[in-house]
Amino acid sequence: MPSTEVYSQAISRDVLLDTYAQPGESSIDDVRRRIARSLARCEPAEQRGSWEARFLEAQRAGFIPAGRIAAHAGVGGRNTLINCFVQPLGDSVAAPEGDAPSIFQALAETAETLRLGGGVGLDFSPIRPQGAWVAGTATQACGPLACMQLFESACTVLDRPGRRCALMGALRCDHPDIESFCDAKAGGGLSHFNLSVAMTDAFGQALESDGEVELVHRAAPGPAQKDAGAVRRADGLWVYRRVRALALWERIVRAAHGHGEPGLLFIDRINADNSLAYCEAIATTNPCGEQPLPPYGACCLGSVDLTRLVLAPFEAAARFDFGLLQAIVPTAVRMLDNVLDLTAWPLPQQREQSLAKRRIGLGFTGLGDALVMLGLHYDSDAARAMAGSIACGLRDGAYRASVALARERGRFVLFDADRYLHEGGHASRLPAPIREELRRHGLRHSHLLSIAPAGSVSLAFADNASSGIEPAYAWHYLRDRLRRDGSGVTAYDVEDHAWRLYQRLKGPRDVPTPAFVTALELPVRAHLAMVAAVAPYIDGAISKTVNAPEDCSLAQFDALCRQAWHAGLKGVTAFRPNRVLGSVLHAPDRHVRRQACDG
Repeated sequence: MPSTEVYSQAISRDVLLDTYAQPGESSIDDVRRRIARSLARCEPAEQRGSWEARFLEAQRAGFIPAGRIAAHAGVGGRNTLINCFVQPLGDSVAAPEGDAPSIFQALAETAETLRLGGGVGLDFSPIRPQGAWVAGTATQACGPLACMQLFESACTVLDRPGRRCALMGALRCDHPDIESFCDAKAGGGLSHFNLSVAMTDAFGQALESDGEVELVHRAAPGPAQKDAGAVRRADGLWVYRRVRALALWERIVRAAHGHGEPGLLFIDRINADNSLAYCEAIATTNPCGEQPLPPYGACCLGSVDLTRLVLAPFEAAARFDFGLLQAIVPTAVRMLDNVLDLTAWPLPQQREQSLAKRRIGLGFTGLGDALVMLGLHYDSDAARAMAGSIACGLRDGAYRASVALARERGRFVLFDADRYLHEGGHASRLPAPIREELRRHGLRHSHLLSIAPAGSVSLAFADNASSGIEPAYAWHYLRDRLRRDGSGVTAYDVEDHAWRLYQRLKGPRDVPTPAFVTALELPVRAHLAMVAAVAPYIDGAISKTVNAPEDCSLAQFDALCRQAWHAGLKGVTAFRPNRVLGSVLHAPDRHVRRQACDG
């Protein structure tokens, strides 16, 4: 392989040892051996040695299990091997409502999931608006933002050195408290949350036609809200107010432009694309957005390091090894399938949900660096075509592997071929031969693909390859990292993997070829275009941050968000650095060319 296994960067070594290595482990291969040995326990006793060797080889060839697997596999105890969870909650303070737990029950369940190492997404839309009537106590409701503070406080209690609790908070665009939700981060609070507005098709259509939208909830308004004009609709929902869609859109965009949040989840598109739409409804995602999940849903993740699959890097004959990708994928799928049976589940509902559907999320990391190594500029038709081909190969290999596992181990419990292949869903776009195999033999996993950020594992296991679908941040930069003992921050001098590899193979040069382009140099449209090229092949979602320069105007930010909607994406998150937000990454000026914010 052209990539080096000698990870001499201090940050890569420290992240590996502090975050993933167990006592007695001092190298990447030590961690890989533990993972392989642990996951092979699911195999028949007489085959475990053989599978352990294959699991180790898959990792050496480029498969990187997600962080919770790397940190906890084979360790014992109750720490989970799963990164992603979604927690339901109802509107009642203490009593459950049907399948939805009460607010305080949901808080306890979330705390248990966080305590065992998972990140949690929550949809706060069921919570009645601030000022709504609470008949049982003849008082007025505090609203979803006050409830979010409860979860924020739990995170503060559960944080520990080297691992900070992570939450996603979503609210529907038609919730009466949506404006205050948009501004929730303006004062610097809710630091454990990522925030997203769940945007509906109806809102998008009203925006296009410059129409109005109704802000609604099933809970009755308070007296002041009724006096202000709140009325009950024929369907039983209360219309608290009507607002111009454009005014609400501008409120969302202004907040995102000013302090990086909220992001947008195009929630109707997420559900329309879901092959399991016949048995689940999705309201939010995990904290980083790569997994839309139903209540109590969970997903175990892993990534293929694409830089390991580039042959003759930086040469005119550079090419991507699609054959090796197809060799890695079946073993990676099997490893993630084994995780579902080995992991400790924080809650029994999560275990039940997972074993009924067996969601996994295989993706890739290092795309930006792999394109550089292939001589392809990230913002080029050739690069997008290559990324689409890689994603297509990943998808086809994963689905074929899942069919093979269904024949060996059984299909997932809720599989129904006719309904799973429903028109418009992801599975309906699979190649005809795969659809026929799926119909004949079933499928082991309801979902197979996600492009996660993979930031920490790319640092520790891939010599700081560009993370996930992202281009490299910069070739050489400073990165702040909180010390594991919590005593302060260490500043690291960091280099990108492709840059380091080029220096070793070709000798020191400054920005050696046109393909060496970073996130700080790309026009904003290039980020969206890359997601659009890959998204058709991904049945989960893609974690992508659209990096915009500090001087990106509000109008340009508005155009960016509209482009994401028109491109048919499942969501968008954009970040514009500023003096309030700051950054943990600092690129020296000599390593940065000017980025264009062209909308």
